[in-house]
Amino acid sequence: MRLLLILALLFPLPALAQTAVEPKLVPDVSQRNINIQSRFTGAELLLFGAIIYPRGVAPEGQVDVAVVLRGPTRPIILREKQKVAGIWVNAESIDFRSAPAYYAIASSRPIDKIVDARTAAIYELGLKRLQLSPTGEIQTSEVRRFTNGLVDLNRRDGLFAEAAGAVDITDQVLYRARLTIPSSVPEGRYVAETLLIRNGRVIVADDSVVVEISKTGFERFITIMAQEYGLLYGAFAVLISLFLGWFAGYVFRRL
Repeated sequence: MRLLLILALLFPLPALAQTAVEPKLVPDVSQRNINIQSRFTGAELLLFGAIIYPRGVAPEGQVDVAVVLRGPTRPIILREKQKVAGIWVNAESIDFRSAPAYYAIASSRPIDKIVDARTAAIYELGLKRLQLSPTGEIQTSEVRRFTNGLVDLNRRDGLFAEAAGAVDITDQVLYRARLTIPSSVPEGRYVAETLLIRNGRVIVADDSVVVEISKTGFERFITIMAQEYGLLYGAFAVLISLFLGWFAGYVFRRL
C-alpha cells in the first residue's frame, strides 16, 4: 500500500492517462530543396505524413489537421498612397518587425470550425491572425488596416494563401495537402509546420520540416553580385547599357 501511495503521488493517474493517449505526427514534404532558375514558373509542394496513435487505435471523434508553410520573416515598411493634386504620393506608413515573405495554410476544415479564436491567435492560424509586430504606438484600427492591405497585396501575388478543406485525411491516419509556390517567391529558409487538432484542442504543434528555396546558376551569380558587390555590379550595368546604346546607334546608322 505504501508503494502504491508513493507511485500515485509521483505519477498522477490523469497525467499518465493524458500522455498515454496523445498521438504523434510523422510529417514530411515532397521537396526539401527548391531551386529557382531562369525558367522557374513556380512549384507545387506536397505536405504529407502519418498520425501514430498509442496501441495503433484511433480515438473516437473527429481529428483535424492544419499545415502551415511560412517563409523567411523580415522587417518591412508599408506605405499608403494618396492622390494629392492629381499626383500619387506617399502618405501614412507603418513599420512591421516580422512580416513573413510567404505564408500559406491549409486545413481539413475551416479554421473557425476546428479551434476557437484564442487558439487560432496563439498559433497564428489564418491570415487574420498573423502577428506582424508593428513598431511604435499605433492604434489597433490602423494596424488592422495596414495588415489587411499587406495581406491583400501578397494574396494577389500568390505569396499569401488560405485553403480550407485542402487537407485530406485517410482513416484518421494519413494526411496530405498541396501548397502552391509562386514564381515570385523569395529565396530563404521556409518552415512547414503540421498541427494535429482534436475537440478544439491543438494536440501536436511542434513537428516541422525545413524547406530551402534558393537561386542557382546565373540567377544566383547576379544576386550575389548585386548584394555583395553593389558598386562593381552598378558599374558593370552602366557599361552594358552604354555598349547596347552605342551598338544600337551603330546599327541604325548602317541601315
